Order: sequence, then C-alpha cells, then structure tokens
Amino acid sequence: MAMERAAKLSLTEAARVFWRYPSPWMITAVLIGAAIARISLGGWRLVDALVPAIMLAVFPLFEWIVHVVILHWRPRRLGSVTIDSLLARKHREHHADPRDVPLIFIPWQTLLWLLPGVIAIGLLAFPSTATGLTFLTFLGLLGIGYEWTHYLIHSDYKPRTALFRAVWRNHRLHHFKNEHYWFTVTTSGTADRVLGTYPNPGDVPSSPTAKALHS
Repeated sequence: MAMERAAKLSLTEAARVFWRYPSPWMITAVLIGAAIARISLGGWRLVDALVPAIMLAVFPLFEWIVHVVILHWRPRRLGSVTIDSLLARKHREHHADPRDVPLIFIPWQTLLWLLPGVIAIGLLAFPSTATGLTFLTFLGLLGIGYEWTHYLIHSDYKPRTALFRAVWRNHRLHHFKNEHYWFTVTTSGTADRVLGTYPNPGDVPSSPTAKALHS
C-alpha cells in the first residue's frame, strides 16, 4: 500500500497508520512481556543501568553493520543456489519505493524467527535471568524506537525539532542522494562519522542506483 500524501501529518495521524502493521505489535509484545517479568523479579542492581547504557552506545554501530552487511547484501550465487535473504530483497524494494508503507517495517516473517532468537539470547546468555530480562526490555524499546523513527522519516510528518530534522535529513540523503552513505537511521553523524560514511552532501554525486540497488 503506497503512503497517502498529505500537506501535513500530525503525530497522532502518523501513529494511527503505524499501528496498523504487525511488526510494531510483535516487538511491543516482547517489550511488555519482558518488562512485566523484569519488574516482577525485582532485585535491581547497578547492572540494570549499565546494560541499557552499553546498548544505547552500541546501537548506532549495530544499525550501521546491519544496514551495510545485511540490508545492502548483493545477491550471490553458490553453485545453483542464489544467496539472498528476505531482508535484503525487501530492502531493495524499499529503496525502489520509499513511500510504500509495508516495506518501511521489519518484515513480520523475519520477526517470527528473530524475536524467539533474541528471547533465547536474553534468557540463556546472561549470568542472571534478571539481567537478561533487562536486556530484552531495552532491546524492545530500541526496536520499537527504530520502527517508529524509520516510519516517521518516510511519512509526511515534517520535522519540528533540530534533533529529528538531522535524523530525517540523514536518512533522506541515503535514499535520495546516494545509497553508499548515511547508513544510520535513528541517529545522525554517529557511526557514519566514525566509519567514514558521513560526507558533506555537496561533495557527493547523486547516485543513479539509489532506487535500484546493485543495478
């Protein structure tokens, strides 16, 4: 479904569209379940503040790696088999039509295996269940924040703060200027600056393949 154009879009109107799609609900379900379980356990410790702080610091780098390595994956042949994930295919479709709303979100088919995977990590890879639940709760917050920010950037909502304007501009440059730069979505000038993909837009030529990745 292509996104309907509007002269202005309020956050309330944007939210009505956002919650029509399955991935926000799936991520929120994990977030709420993990938060309720964590609160019921109690026993808060310093690590419950340390884990979210580390995750918040690392998240721009994580976004960058996923975007470059997984979403911009170039299909490869291995004998008679083509290696090309659903995420990569859907992301190419997203670049071809950045206003197609379903393509903005993480595919629900991917979340069917990804969410159980991260739940298993949270419950098995940490020294205590409480710490694992803190990890899952904050991961849910980061996930829903990513989906909301990405959706809002591609909607007709106009940035009203300097911070969101910078994020909005950063991702728009990736889609409409050159797909080889500006890979972070929820931040601007963080991992891109560190990893050399945050050039001056005036020094970068417009790419003819921004809407047709790998063409």
